Amino acid sequence: MAEQRLPSRWGIAVAAVVMQICLGAVYAWSVFVKPLVSTQHWTLTEVSLSFTINVFFIGVGTVIGGMWMDRAGPRKVATVGGVIYGLGYTLSSFATAQHSLPLLYLCYGVLAGTGGGMGYICPVATIAKWFPDKRGVMTGLAVTGYGAGALLMGPIAAREIASVGVPTTFLIFGITYFIGVVATAQFYANPPEGWKPAGWVPKTAVAKAAGSYDYTVTEAFGTWQAWVLWLMLFLNVSAGIMIISQASPIAQQQVHMTAVAAGTMVGLLGIFNAAGRFFWAWLSDYLGRARVYFLLYLIQAGIFFLLPSIGTETALFIAFAAIYLCYGGGFGTMPSFTADYFGAKHMGGIYGWILLAWGVGGVVSPIMIARIRQATGSYSTPIHIIAVVMVVSVVLPLIVRRPKAKEIGQPELVARAS
Repeated sequence: MAEQRLPSRWGIAVAAVVMQICLGAVYAWSVFVKPLVSTQHWTLTEVSLSFTINVFFIGVGTVIGGMWMDRAGPRKVATVGGVIYGLGYTLSSFATAQHSLPLLYLCYGVLAGTGGGMGYICPVATIAKWFPDKRGVMTGLAVTGYGAGALLMGPIAAREIASVGVPTTFLIFGITYFIGVVATAQFYANPPEGWKPAGWVPKTAVAKAAGSYDYTVTEAFGTWQAWVLWLMLFLNVSAGIMIISQASPIAQQQVHMTAVAAGTMVGLLGIFNAAGRFFWAWLSDYLGRARVYFLLYLIQAGIFFLLPSIGTETALFIAFAAIYLCYGGGFGTMPSFTADYFGAKHMGGIYGWILLAWGVGGVVSPIMIARIRQATGSYSTPIHIIAVVMVVSVVLPLIVRRPKAKEIGQPELVARAS
């Protein structure tokens, strides 16, 4: 067919990374914790609940955004998500200025979480459609921006809090995120149905194994494979976020780090969260998605078994870094895993539901480790529990297979997108 003038897919990719950096600021939440506890006279548990609510509603937002995106397109959904996300941060300024904890839960937890989830799903699903030839590495690059958000925004937030206080910092970030997310959303567009890069034919074993049938959301979740992917992401998130939520106190208790040193370590670990999203996604284009998940579980099983016996700061940092790499790797690999199995056309809705596993895992795992730690006085028991869970989890990538569907012929559009 004749070539059509299409938007640059590389421009869309750049916009995706910038948007994800703005949305990934959720991982910088820890810089707000101590100032909120000291200035608002809220307990650590009360303040931490804001983050838990936010993570849960990110999962809710991915479902809402993903389902809507399949009907309305990524630009509109990402724009609305950016408005809600920016509004959540802006109103959090009012909540903290008024010393209202319930309002903070509503604004930062519900609004910013939902808007962030709606925004998150759009670049991931859109990139998967534009880069069938580089599906793993490019979706991994998009979510790498999310992991890098804390690296960029955390230090800025810390300086702003020290300079102008928490309420004004929330206001500045709210306006900045509103502009950043809404502006980058305008670059998004879906490719024409059946489009593929000019002259591209699948060559690698991974690309050849990907399905060509586009499942609807209902069809996808009528297969057992969709639920296995949901469970695989849930288990990987649960393992990683257990450490992310408690890395500083574990370091202080186990190797007697100071609070300042532990805080610095946590900041550096964000690099590995971001790097893991890109590295494992890139590797999955060659090894395959299931094999990558097998390695993620296997590596974490060994580390979690050894973790309670580590007695030096360096060894603990290396162990945490490996866990962060695997945590990020789960997010980097799952978008292409989903698209390979169910097609890219309805990926927004399908992957939105799979990402709900993130919200559920982000609530269940931190609560579990906190309660067991409180009951036993030690982190060893919950860490060994998750080690056993990782051992059992290695079965899942061994048994999961792409669902067999009738391969229906779809008109192909060969067009340039450079």
